[in-house]
Amino acid sequence: MEILNSIDSFVWGPPVLVLLLGTGLYLCLGLRFLPQRKLGYGFKMMLEGRKKGGAGHEGEITPFQALTTALSATIGTGNIAGVATAIFLGGPGAVFWMWLTALVGMATKYAEAVLAVHYREVDANGRYVGGPMYYIKNGLGPRFAWLAWIFAFFATIAAFGIGNTVQANSVADAVQSTFGIPHLWTGIALAVVTFVVIVGGVRRIGAVAEWLVPLMAVLYILGALVILAVNYQAVPGALSLIFEDAFTGTAATGGFAGAAVMAAIRFGVARGVFSNEAGLGSAPIAHAAALTDDPVRQGNVAMLGTFIDTILVCSMTALVIITTGVWTSGETGAALSALAFQTGLPGGELIVSLGLIVFAFTTILGWSYYGERAAEYLFGSKVILPFRLLWVAGVVLGAVANLGVIWIVADIMNALMAIPNLIALIALSGTVFAVSRAYWRANRAG
Repeated sequence: MEILNSIDSFVWGPPVLVLLLGTGLYLCLGLRFLPQRKLGYGFKMMLEGRKKGGAGHEGEITPFQALTTALSATIGTGNIAGVATAIFLGGPGAVFWMWLTALVGMATKYAEAVLAVHYREVDANGRYVGGPMYYIKNGLGPRFAWLAWIFAFFATIAAFGIGNTVQANSVADAVQSTFGIPHLWTGIALAVVTFVVIVGGVRRIGAVAEWLVPLMAVLYILGALVILAVNYQAVPGALSLIFEDAFTGTAATGGFAGAAVMAAIRFGVARGVFSNEAGLGSAPIAHAAALTDDPVRQGNVAMLGTFIDTILVCSMTALVIITTGVWTSGETGAALSALAFQTGLPGGELIVSLGLIVFAFTTILGWSYYGERAAEYLFGSKVILPFRLLWVAGVVLGAVANLGVIWIVADIMNALMAIPNLIALIALSGTVFAVSRAYWRANRAG
């Protein structure tokens, strides 16, 4: 554990955090802050993307389903437990750095989706596949095939950690604490439902995500807004605390041990990336399957994932924790979020429990597709059925296991996934800029 913790601290240390933020900022500047300026256009494309698409639109799922599939994988424990952990370790100032990570991450997510659609392929089964391994191979050429292989290898392993076992464990914990149902029973039930969905491939995953993700996200946000409305007088103070502590650090108070500015930056950025996955290279795997005739259109839809996940959902969790005053209680993780919602609203802990269960379940579905595509890249289409069976077994195992080591390994794998993806984004940024300029020139002319 000591060795793993040391590795985890190293891979999520300043070099990787600077690479993540630096890549996002570089893409923002190169795109002239297009993702942020075109936020309204992105929502317009999202609503239009509910349709199947017209002539020339090739892919597996609608653009909206691609977004909700990506969101199903990103809106998870990071939005509930991850935000609380960032505040516990970095103080309220960590929330500011989460926001900053999300704003530059919108450009990163945009670029990932543009490249994913631009360089996607059709596999042996006639399905559209893409993601970092494909845009590395097809964009950077055969000399960098090893880098694509490394990404796919780390993504396959990471999927079983952050996307499977730890999510199943979170569901089992929430169900046991809320309803008293044993972990094993929850694991078996979750495995059965997971198998029924993933056996239908990305089209069934997309169909489920299209309804379940928006419904649960809206209910969670509404619950948080009720608490913030009740505590409206504390909201300005909470926002002030977030901005001040981001640059001054947080003094020890109550059960909070205190945190320096570097802690706020480190845990804010790391938890922000853990939550919205901008730069990891996972989301473009879903967006590559979208029914679309233009990479930029899907890029505008994809960037909304980071905005919705962090600027909307994570902010709700953070503001509830701070306005209710429980951030100094000494609690951390999902327990801190549950305490905040319970303090702000009678029965509010049920919102957290239900949110955790649904968000974690949809994360299992979304990451099953990511892991499957990465494994297919490594071993070919023959691996798909064995992978799905192994995935379902991992759900049961995760529900009953002690996952201390797996949490750390998953965190390490996430960082190792990000590095080859970020290298590719920088190297292929010229393609992103050129394709984007051509799209907007054509749209102005039209």
